[in-house]
Amino acid sequence: MKNTLAFIGGGNMAAAIIGGLIRSGRAATSILVVDPGEAQRTKLQADFGVRTFAAADAALSEAATVVWAVKPQFFQAAAAPCAAHVGCALQLSVMAGIRSDAIAKATGAARVVRSMPNTPALIGEGIAGLFARDAVTAADRAEVEAVLAPTGRTLWVAREEDLDAVTALSGSGPAYVFYFVEAMIQAAREMGLSEAQGKALALATFAGATSLAQASDEAPAVLRERVTSKGGTTHAALTALEASGVKAAFITALKAAQQRARELGDEFGN
Repeated sequence: MKNTLAFIGGGNMAAAIIGGLIRSGRAATSILVVDPGEAQRTKLQADFGVRTFAAADAALSEAATVVWAVKPQFFQAAAAPCAAHVGCALQLSVMAGIRSDAIAKATGAARVVRSMPNTPALIGEGIAGLFARDAVTAADRAEVEAVLAPTGRTLWVAREEDLDAVTALSGSGPAYVFYFVEAMIQAAREMGLSEAQGKALALATFAGATSLAQASDEAPAVLRERVTSKGGTTHAALTALEASGVKAAFITALKAAQQRARELGDEFGN
């Protein structure tokens, strides 16, 4: 049986997945990468010992699973020389915006899974939304989960359009966290603390609060209420946030991200 895993594109997300798989015991010889960039190929060979190719060739026919990790605007050009070799393989996309119909059409494959990962995958702390076309089997789903396991958690959605919401929430989500951390650091400076102190406090607070929410069976609203004493400092802060319409603005921002994900799908994904 074929057991080769082929990556089309060898950038950061591909490297994160490959590195995790190698660390978990997968043989480097079972992984091949197609990437036109010589520097990237050299780095992947040096870091992981995988096989690399500058262009698609018959070696791709060894692949049981093909991971698409190119920028969406380059997908059609990348797929054309691969199609003759990968039609029987399971296709896993980690590209934003390229819809499964487009992947199936470009590769001639029926078994297509779309994934929307996020950047914490680079340290094994990500979460990826997943959608599978009808031809994808239970064994295929298990293979996808195994491939992505080193990057963090996975979450299956029933409708492909739900990936636009996943993109808005978790795909773009790390940037929202960094945005709030930036604001906390700026506030720390304005209140007399150093930038280093502000950063340490902000990052530890986000990490700790997230871990607490993960460990608790209670809703975030309940956890928030427990920190908020009427007339206290947290109440003052939350009252100011509500008066400024921060929650409503944040929800509007998420919906804007969802709409842009739809637009990108219309632009690149058909």
